[in-house]
Amino acid sequence: MERAYNNIMQSLEFLREVCDKRLQSFFQVENAQPFNFPPITLEKEESPFNDFLCSHNLNIEEYIILLLALSPHIQPNFLDILIQQYLPNGGEFPEIGGVKGNNHRGTLPTGETALFILGGDNIKKRIEVSHNFSPDHFFANENILQLETVNNGEPRMSGKIVLQQEYVDLFTLGTVTKPVFGPDFPAKNIFTKMDWNDLVLNRKTEQQIQDIKIWLDHNASFMNDWGMEKKIKPGFRALFYGPPGTGKTLTATLLGKQFQKDVYRIDLSQVVSKYIGETEKNLEKVFNKAQNKDWILFFDEADALFGKRTNVQNSHDKYANQEVSYLLQRVEDFTGLIILASNYKSNIDAAFIRRFNAIIHFPTPNASERYEIWKNSFPAKASLADDVDLSSITNKYELTGSAIINVIHYASLQAISNRSSVIMNKDIIEGIRREYEKEERVFAV
Repeated sequence: MERAYNNIMQSLEFLREVCDKRLQSFFQVENAQPFNFPPITLEKEESPFNDFLCSHNLNIEEYIILLLALSPHIQPNFLDILIQQYLPNGGEFPEIGGVKGNNHRGTLPTGETALFILGGDNIKKRIEVSHNFSPDHFFANENILQLETVNNGEPRMSGKIVLQQEYVDLFTLGTVTKPVFGPDFPAKNIFTKMDWNDLVLNRKTEQQIQDIKIWLDHNASFMNDWGMEKKIKPGFRALFYGPPGTGKTLTATLLGKQFQKDVYRIDLSQVVSKYIGETEKNLEKVFNKAQNKDWILFFDEADALFGKRTNVQNSHDKYANQEVSYLLQRVEDFTGLIILASNYKSNIDAAFIRRFNAIIHFPTPNASERYEIWKNSFPAKASLADDVDLSSITNKYELTGSAIINVIHYASLQAISNRSSVIMNKDIIEGIRREYEKEERVFAV
């Protein structure tokens, strides 16, 4: 394991030499050599850091900027030690940039730090270096690092160089930690222990789900090998609609499970805001984090965000329509799979409907489908009482898959509480009655 970090240590030593050479040149140290880059010596090691360097083929400037961003996470006083050698009594040194954090006691590198190290006082070179922080550079496009936004009127390059935490984790821990649900990331990672065999869908729905599987399997070949990336918008957009409990969320999680992709359900309670512009800001946090990730984004109860636009009668309607316009753009730009779930297709704005690659209906299961759900969902350790007639129950009571699971859950717990492994008919009927009450439906024994 120690060997896996050799290139990080050697890289930081290289960065130290580069910074020292620039400082010697700036302070006109006696016998200082003209500024140049020392040789880079890296080992052929198996590590995420080494893989990143190879896959992105960084040039010398990009390599140094990446190291500047990484250095505070490994050696908090990296810049301070270098500066103190030339300013032992302290003093102002605005040329090298750097800022103090709220908690971090050392100097954090800024864009100005990179301009100074790589360009010195050469204005042309400093401008060239600044292009590494432009929105079209892969650092920004792939959400690897960026400059922190500064107050209006202050130079953009005075913002901190922020290396995304997932890359800090990847380089130092060897793995990427999943984002934590909260105000800064209003989405939850959802998964299931179930398999496709546990999901009962009608034939048409299954066929349409198969289309999504084909896209997940072969889109890369279609876009790259067949040269369609210039003609086809990236990503895949699907609408799942139908009553609650018909398998929409489970299908999304099963797609993630089969194709080894994280599925994130956007929490609308954390996203939708009554304040103008806040909904877009909250969603932007999710889309920024999801950029260039192999994630599936799942918007449950999507009507709250993707509902029909209204005629503009007041300022609230105007800004609500702007939210929809923002979402249209963001959904079209996302390169992965986006799934919207709604009870009714008619609730979704027509502008989104036109952009969906698939619109899939999840109807209430018919009698034969309900029978399969009943039959496959009882615990393996349990048996049914002699008076349980699943065919009769199936034909008499229209229930969704999740409602059937709720009934089985209730009846099974009743059996366990009676220290029995036999599920009684009366408990199944009572469970069904409770499900009917939830939906305010008339129940008849």
